[in-house]
Amino acid sequence: MKLKALVVDDSRTMRLLVMKNLRDADITTFDFVEAEDGEQAMLKLKKQQPDIFFVDWNMPKMSGIDLVRKLRSLERFKDTPIIMVTSEKGMDKVIEAIDKAGADDYISKPFTPQIFRSKVSRLVELG
Repeated sequence: MKLKALVVDDSRTMRLLVMKNLRDADITTFDFVEAEDGEQAMLKLKKQQPDIFFVDWNMPKMSGIDLVRKLRSLERFKDTPIIMVTSEKGMDKVIEAIDKAGADDYISKPFTPQIFRSKVSRLVELG
């Protein structure tokens, strides 16, 4: 099974690192789409239907947390898994992302392929 993943981070290096860790996690095959911020992600969604989102918190134009809220307000993405991948480590941020904005899970930087395997496997049925 191939999953389409939208990786949203203002750092190209971090986007590449997320994609590498997902490939190294050996969960499934991914087809990656990249965006530099929430605004660019929303534009890409006009032509894309991702199976899962990986979203950084701190980005220009539209932050990750605002993107999560926006995605959850749209019927077509209300059940699509969203994982925040961020350097924000405070429990208050985790609570805001998951309980208030609607993210499904939270990965703090730095991360490993094993962390991605654990989080993604729990969220996506790989039948």
